[in-house]
Amino acid sequence: MKLYSLSIIHKAATKANLLKAAYDLSSFGFFQRSSVQEFMTFTSALIVERTSQGSRASVKEQEYLCHVYVRNDNLGAVVIADNEYPQRVCFSLLDKNPKEADAMTKVQAELDETKIILHSTMESLLQRGEKLDDLVAKSEHLGNQSKAFYKTARKQNSCCEIM
Repeated sequence: MKLYSLSIIHKAATKANLLKAAYDLSSFGFFQRSSVQEFMTFTSALIVERTSQGSRASVKEQEYLCHVYVRNDNLGAVVIADNEYPQRVCFSLLDKNPKEADAMTKVQAELDETKIILHSTMESLLQRGEKLDDLVAKSEHLGNQSKAFYKTARKQNSCCEIM
């Protein structure tokens, strides 16, 4: 079971425009990869052009199975896989958004959210720490001033004696 390509294509009135695509061409020879990728891109665009809005289809092309889904807003997705790859899984992948389709992507999104919260918490802690440092410095300054005032007052009062 192998998944070779996943393409997102916008179906315009005259032709289909490739928006984004991901390929796994590691099973092909180095010199074959560019022509295989070109074939997959061309086939994906052609299938989206020929598929009506709001419908799904599976097309066999050479040794590949191409699964296509074109939404009502003319956004189409094509999965190219080998014959062994389950059709149900392909259409499930095309229906869901990436966070729901891939558990690792969902976990990564949750980690990113947690990381953002952690950074903001650390930032607020640092700000509080800076405020505490300011308070400590001000209290030390106030303590030094009160000692100086005490010494000055003591010198001023030493010339007079209480009876």
